[in-house]
Amino acid sequence: MPLERALSKLGVASRSQTKDWVLKGRLQVNGRTVRDTQFMVSPEKDRFTVDGKPMQKDSWQAILLNKPKGVVTTASDEKGRRTVFDLLPTELRALHPVGRLDMATTGLLILTNDTRLSSYLTDPANAVLRTYTVTVAGEVTEAELGTAAAGIMDEGELLKPAKLTLRKASGRESHLTVELTEGKNREIRRLFAALGHEVTALKRVSFGPLQLGALEPGQFRRLSKEELNIKETAAPAIKRPLPPHRRPHDNKRFKRKMPPGRRHF
Repeated sequence: MPLERALSKLGVASRSQTKDWVLKGRLQVNGRTVRDTQFMVSPEKDRFTVDGKPMQKDSWQAILLNKPKGVVTTASDEKGRRTVFDLLPTELRALHPVGRLDMATTGLLILTNDTRLSSYLTDPANAVLRTYTVTVAGEVTEAELGTAAAGIMDEGELLKPAKLTLRKASGRESHLTVELTEGKNREIRRLFAALGHEVTALKRVSFGPLQLGALEPGQFRRLSKEELNIKETAAPAIKRPLPPHRRPHDNKRFKRKMPPGRRHF
């Protein structure tokens, strides 16, 4: 990823600070002075120094924010709209959001300085479950539920929820719970628009092991590694299945030990 984004995600420098260092020729990557903030780097592997001194990475941080309506999930906005970072104290503004919620969507948003954590949670291959409560205009029928459950093609993408539950319905509006395992752009809104129903309220209430609970809109709380099932040496809480041709057999040569100290999510 670009250098300025990498250092921001690592929590060692803001994008403006990175730009200042680069312009003054003070920042090195693997001992080489870099003159471009868009220089491509690997944040977990490359070595970053300023004036030859190693950059100090902030301690691990993650928070759960109840995002209110009308707030955008970006660090800054060209239209001058309020962002999620306007809700946070200065010391937390180096965090990055794990995925996005559009401006009209409310609820659970994770922010962290751990790039491995955010990559794991947003990788579709890991199928980390997200749960939303949804209100749509009009009555959703059983036939429409079946259509949605089977999947709908929209703009070349298959929109298919992991689970769809109708809680109550009337001629005026319907209330549902939708579970997804990946974060396609505006997936729930597009899904119901294809069925002829406008989404009037959308709220994320869980993400992986985390629940929104009673947290008020605009409020946040700090997360622990235990809440996110982050283990330093143990096996991951959710294992990604191997494809059939790579699954181990009952043969000792297929048994591999995990290197000590390796980290899992």
